[in-house]
Formats: sequence, structure tokens, C-alpha cells
Amino acid sequence: MNLPLRIAFRYLFARKSFNVINMISGIAVAGMALGTAALIIILSVFNGFNRLVSDSLSKADPDLVIRPSSGKVFVPEGPAFDWAYACEDVKSMSSVLEEQVFVSYEGRQRLARVKGLDLVAQEESPLKDNIIDGQWALHKGSLPQAVLGSSLAYSLGLSPRFVASLEIYYPSRTKRISAANPAASLRSVSMRPSGLVSVNADIDASLILVPIESMRELLEYPDEVSSLEIRTAPGSVKKVQKELQKRLGDSFTVLDRFQQEASLYKMMRYEKLAIYLILVFVVLLVAINIYLSLKMLIIEKQEDITTYRSLGASEGLIRRIFRCEGMLVALLGLGIGLILGIALVLVQDRFGLVGMPGNFIVQAYPVVLKFTDILYTAAGVGLIGLAMAWIPSRKI
Repeated sequence: MNLPLRIAFRYLFARKSFNVINMISGIAVAGMALGTAALIIILSVFNGFNRLVSDSLSKADPDLVIRPSSGKVFVPEGPAFDWAYACEDVKSMSSVLEEQVFVSYEGRQRLARVKGLDLVAQEESPLKDNIIDGQWALHKGSLPQAVLGSSLAYSLGLSPRFVASLEIYYPSRTKRISAANPAASLRSVSMRPSGLVSVNADIDASLILVPIESMRELLEYPDEVSSLEIRTAPGSVKKVQKELQKRLGDSFTVLDRFQQEASLYKMMRYEKLAIYLILVFVVLLVAINIYLSLKMLIIEKQEDITTYRSLGASEGLIRRIFRCEGMLVALLGLGIGLILGIALVLVQDRFGLVGMPGNFIVQAYPVVLKFTDILYTAAGVGLIGLAMAWIPSRKI
């Protein structure tokens, strides 16, 4: 152990009597520890909720989706689409025709997002595992049926057990709108609801799933689709996306799951950054105690400083002694905080001691511990400790 560190260690741990400097140093250690633990815990809880959101979106969003770069619909024909159908890494590819429509049920009206699914999508969609009432069935014999988001169904007063049909309306693309009778220019299809699905708040409040044939009839598109949804073999998403985009060119956009919800994931990243900066600022306020304890220690140790100078110690050596003192306080708080925060996160993940209030999809607060969060926390708190130790020692 070098000389400045040994002297700093004795100042921190080998004092003969307890005084106000010890108290301030103890407060600084406790504050740094609590701030560090809070950073680890809150970032881990945020990761847990992000995972819940990602898992819920994975049940609604495919691995890849092909959309036209301009316009709403396209006909999926050509060598690029033939390659995708034949590719071994593509497990399934389904056609979707989607539009914002007006729906009516027993006198109640709402706007909704209706997705028409082909037979492949009906078989492969993971949404069928999220049925909470009724059944996953878009056909009953030759008759079309609809599956609705649970919140939308409740707002319409609809239940799969009722016999009334759901009416879906959309303006005709081929007829002129009559000012005298606007309803005459509306096309409509009716079908009985077969089930309710629940994924997340946005989907539950707006989504209706119907057979693609019904959407073709409503929108008057004989062959067009609004998108192609692709599910790939594990680990091959990026490879298939890159090759498809290359073959399709600029006329189409191939989006992975994160790009399909780019604004949502970007917002979650910004929220996490904001939480990190707020907590680091709190740690900075607590770390002022390190500055105060060092200032008071320098005043108290003036005789020692004079003695060091008499023995030939340089000004740089004396400054390093007090910098080491400040860094020991910061590192002690950082170490305790990291151990405490990681331990509490692991206990919560294993036993779920802190439960979620109310009726939620999980019983306890979800947590996900990430090494990058530990690294950023250690770096942020460490830099704050270094700054608080450096500033007062410059004025000796």
C-alpha cells in the first residue's frame, strides 16, 4: 500500500475519538450506499417492466413485417416474394389487410383498427393464446367471425355469448360521397364476435381481428394486402431482414420487431435515461458530504500538514493523501451500495417479496438485473466521488 493511501486509511478507520468529521463521513458513506442501491434497484425494476412490454408486443408483432414505402397496399408478387416463400429460415409468411374503420354494436359506435388475417396468420398468430373469453375462431363453417380486444368489447357492451352481430363500416373507394345521403357511400360487413383477446392497453382498446376475405369485401381490394408478416427461425431475423430488403429495394420497408414499435422503444430508453440522471443528481447532492468532511479534515489536520512539509513531503503528495481519503469514502459507499442493491434485486427476482398493488398481470414487481446498469452506476457514482475528493484537495 503506497504512503498517501496508508495515511488516508488511518484517517478514515483509525481515529482515536469520534467527532463531527466522522459523523459527516459516515453520512456520506451511507448516502452514497443508499443512492447506489437505489440506482441498481430502480433501473432493474424499469428493466422488468420493459421486458413485460416487450413480451406483450412479441405476442402481437411478428418477427418481420413487409410494408410498402409509399401508399397503403401492394400485391405480393415478384422474385423477392418467391424467395421469401421458399427460404428455409422463414417459418411462415402471412398476408394482412388492415385499416381504421367505424364499428357499431347494438347502437354503440367506436373507431377501431381491423386486421384481416389469412388462414396462415389465423393458425400461427400467438394472439390465440391470449383469449380471455370465448374462443379463437374467425370462421364458423362458412360464416366469418371476429375476435376483439377486451377493452374495445367492454366499451361496446359486447360479449361472445351474445347473438347480435358486429357491424363494420368503411367509405367505398369506388362510389362518390353523396351530400344528400352520405350513408349510401358506406360499405359494411357484419359478423358475430367469437372471442375476446387481451395483450396490452393499446391493443385491447382498438384491435379487431377478422378473416381477410371480409376485409377484401369491405375495402374492395381483390388481391392487395397492407403488409406481409413473417416469422423466422430462431437467430435468423437479421439475416432474413437484410436479404429481403436487398431484394425488395426501396419500394418496400422490412421492419423487425423493434422497428415496428420504434417510437415506443425509443420512449422507454429516454425514460430510463431520465431516471438514471435524476438518481445520479440525488447521489451528487448526497456526495456533497464528502466535500464537507474533507474540508473539515483539512482544517483539523493543519498540524499534520505542517509536519509532512517539514519531513520533505511535496504539495502533490499531501494533496494525494486527502484525495485518497475522499475516494475511500466514495468507494466504500459505492461498494456497500452495489452489494446491497444487487442482493435486493436477486431476492426480489427469486422470491417476489414486494408485491404489485391492485389487479395486475404479475403478482410482484418484475426485476431484470443487467451488467450494463451495474457498470453505468459504478461509473457515475465513482466519477461523482472522484470530483468531490478532487475539488477540496486542490486548495491545500
